[in-house]
Amino acid sequence: MADDFGKRFVRMCNNLQDPSLVARFQNLCGIKGTFPDRAPTEQSAERDRGLRKRAQGSGLGNGAAAGDALNGMQPGDFTAEPEGAEGADEDTVRSKPLRRNSLTGDVGQEFLIHNKFLFYLFTFGTELGNEMFFIIFFPFLFWNVDALVSRRLIVVWAWNLFVGQSTKDMVRWSRPASPPVVKVEVFYNSEYSMPSTHAMTGTAIPFCLFMLTYGRWEYSFLFGLTVALSWSILVCVSRIYMGMHSVLEVITGFLYTLLILAVFQPLLEKIDTFYMMGDYAPLVIVVSHVGFGLVAFSLDSWSTSRGDTAQALGTGAGAALGTYVNYQLGLMADPALSSLPLAMPALSAGLVVRSVLRFFIGVAVILVTRMAMKAVTIPFLCQVCGLPTDDVRRARQHMKVELPYRYIVYTVVGFSCVCVSPLLFSLLNLA
Repeated sequence: MADDFGKRFVRMCNNLQDPSLVARFQNLCGIKGTFPDRAPTEQSAERDRGLRKRAQGSGLGNGAAAGDALNGMQPGDFTAEPEGAEGADEDTVRSKPLRRNSLTGDVGQEFLIHNKFLFYLFTFGTELGNEMFFIIFFPFLFWNVDALVSRRLIVVWAWNLFVGQSTKDMVRWSRPASPPVVKVEVFYNSEYSMPSTHAMTGTAIPFCLFMLTYGRWEYSFLFGLTVALSWSILVCVSRIYMGMHSVLEVITGFLYTLLILAVFQPLLEKIDTFYMMGDYAPLVIVVSHVGFGLVAFSLDSWSTSRGDTAQALGTGAGAALGTYVNYQLGLMADPALSSLPLAMPALSAGLVVRSVLRFFIGVAVILVTRMAMKAVTIPFLCQVCGLPTDDVRRARQHMKVELPYRYIVYTVVGFSCVCVSPLLFSLLNLA
């Protein structure tokens, strides 16, 4: 009986991993590829069935097997005449991925959009897992809503992303095969894909936010759960729509994150307290964030996953160091327990103006800090490592440049968000 269950489970997983399932969903949502209208060859059919796992040391770095082909296609598969182009209605839009592939520079292949609403909806959903969203979301939450919730959320986000990216680079499954999948996004196409880290962050942030704020702020349980679940589903489904993940990879990312949250939730208060009061907190913060990151970086080649992991751990380290400095200087402004649960303040012109000013001034400080640190750090590291500085993109693909650069820049960014910007707000009478 156990063997029978095991076989059914494996068969179900294989079905959920099938790229044709992704292609059917895309077709249902109005995404059409520019693939040739011909029967697949035996070779392409074998590829589409997705023997994902590639041998260690094969020389193919992080999903780069299809890196030089348009949209993951193999030479000879491309046709200049897109399928379904003739007789397309006036609402159909011809488009290409918004950003080129981070490793190969591939700009992707044209595709047809028959449902613009779903395209914009899922583009928004996938952006909820990208860097610019985090640069906006965490600071706004910290400066204008609840600093305690924000700094604990950053802890979960950083370590959740670390676990997810590390798992990707151990499992080593490549992206869904194209064709049949249409690559609406190609920026992460050279990364491994199991589990979906977008699905992981898109689950960790809303559900952790819900767990940290329910009972602390006044709102109904049903409202909080509905927002968290809707947020998570939007991000998860957007990754299938974009052609970046199979259904199995998204489901795994969702369930994996729930397991991580179950482990982290009871520890968050202790971690936050240690970051504020621990005698050796700064040393432990730096060693843990750098040390665990180095363990995860034994990869066969450069990939965005390595940079994203270092970036998250660097931001987490900077925020934790900022938390320690704020507490030591008596700058913590957490509300007293007796004032809980918190209620949303009444909207007023003064409140809105101060919030908007804090947000724009603070984000400007973060972006200028990031730009200045990049401009200084990358050339310095290239000089130290004896690398040419005329091609920054290629220089950053060297581990000895990429890791110090990410850690240094984003540690400063995290520290600036938690410590420097609030000090500036106090000086400007915006606190």
